[in-house]
Amino acid sequence: MNHSTCKTVLTAILSLAVSLTSMAQGKFVPFKYGNFDTWVTRQIHESAVIGGQTKTLYEIGPNRSLSGNNPYVNLGGSPWGTSNVMAKVSGITKTNNSVYRDNHGSGHCAKMTTHIETCKVLGLINIKVLAAGSIFLGDMKEPITGTKDGPKALNFGIPFTHRPKALRYDYKVHVPGTPHRIRQTGFSKVTTVPGADYCIAMLLLQKRHEDANGHITAQRVGTVVVKYGKSTGGWVEDATYEIHYGNITGKSFYNAATMGLRSHDYARNSKGKSVLVKETGWAPADATPTHIVLQFSSSHGGAYVGTVGNTFWVDNVGLVY
Repeated sequence: MNHSTCKTVLTAILSLAVSLTSMAQGKFVPFKYGNFDTWVTRQIHESAVIGGQTKTLYEIGPNRSLSGNNPYVNLGGSPWGTSNVMAKVSGITKTNNSVYRDNHGSGHCAKMTTHIETCKVLGLINIKVLAAGSIFLGDMKEPITGTKDGPKALNFGIPFTHRPKALRYDYKVHVPGTPHRIRQTGFSKVTTVPGADYCIAMLLLQKRHEDANGHITAQRVGTVVVKYGKSTGGWVEDATYEIHYGNITGKSFYNAATMGLRSHDYARNSKGKSVLVKETGWAPADATPTHIVLQFSSSHGGAYVGTVGNTFWVDNVGLVY
C-alpha cells in the first residue's frame, strides 16, 4: 500500500468515526409512548363455539383497561399499532395476541413473538395458523372480517416531515436458529420455507402523493433495515442505525429483498379508503418526506411464514437529529 492509498484509507476511517461520534451525540427524540411504560389492556370474550375464553390484548398507549368486544381505535394520541387484533368472521369472535407488555429495567418494553394460533370448534382443532408479532407506526381497523381483509385493515405509516440522522432503540433477541422456516396458513398442510428466520426492524421515509381518484404513490426518501438472526443473550442499549437518504441501490449494504421499493403496503387515503401505497422510485437525497413507516417484527417472511419461538424485545424507540 503506497502513501497515497494509506492516507485515503485513514481518512475514510476517521471520517466514519467522526460521523458515528456525531450521531451518538445527536439529539434523541423519543416517539410518543416509545418507552412502552404504559399500555392499554383489552378484555375480549371469544365466541362460545370456539371455547368462550376471555383473552387479554395489549395495545401501546396510555394506562387504561377496556372490557367488551369493541373495535379498538388508538387512544391517547398513540401513533402505534400492533398485530394484536380482534376478528369477527361469520359471527364468530376470535383474537390473536402476539405482542405483549414485558419488563425492562424499572419499566416496561414491547415483546413480540412468533407462535401458532389455534382455533378449536366444539372441541375439535380445525385451524392452526402461524402468527408473528409486530408493532408499527399506524393503526389497525377492527374487526378483521376475513383472511383477505387483514392486510387492508392495516394503516401503515404516519405523517412526518423531518429529516433525522438515525433510528435508535434498545433491543433483545431470541431466535431458535433453525435452518428453515415453515408456512402454516390453516387451510393447507404445513410446508417448509428455505432459509433461517430473523427478527427485523424497518424504517422508511416516504414522499407520498394522492391523486384525484385516491390512489397513493410514493418516492422513497430514507431507508433503514436491520436484521437479527442470532440471539443476543441480553439487552443491547442505545443501538443506533444511520438513515440512508436517496437512491441506495448502488451501496454495498443494499439488499433488494428487504430494502427495495415496495408496493404491498396499505394506507388510508384522504377519503378514508384503504389503498395500496406504490413506491415508484427513489427521491433525491435532499428531499423532505411526508410520511414515516416504522415496523419491528419477530419474523420477516410475510404472513404465515416464520419460526415458532422467534422473540424480539424493543424499548426506548426514537430518532436522532
